Amino acid sequence: MARIKRSVNALKKRRKIFKLAKGYFGAKSKQYRAASQQVMKSLAYAYVGRKLKKREYRKLWIARINAGARMCGTTYSRMINGLKVAGIEVNRKVLADLAVTDMAAFTQLAEAAKNALAK
Repeated sequence: MARIKRSVNALKKRRKIFKLAKGYFGAKSKQYRAASQQVMKSLAYAYVGRKLKKREYRKLWIARINAGARMCGTTYSRMINGLKVAGIEVNRKVLADLAVTDMAAFTQLAEAAKNALAK
């Protein structure tokens, strides 16, 4: 059998890890084993973080909608239910943006939700 030389591939593998570990503190950016372990952990954190980001934004949107809804004399849950009954399909991201930037439009939506629940 032919002899297999690993030098090129091994160097590519190490360079890839060191490129990902650039900027890490101390040995985590200088030594291959420490860098490799930290890169694996960092990629795992990044994966989890992408999931957590969705939850955190939804919580933020709900808090903003609730604050806007209370200024209009209703609550978050009543407003969402009223919008659903009225057949108005607006997602929470847009509602939260309206509550922050365009209170007049948000107030109209809140009134529509109140009227739908009153019927």
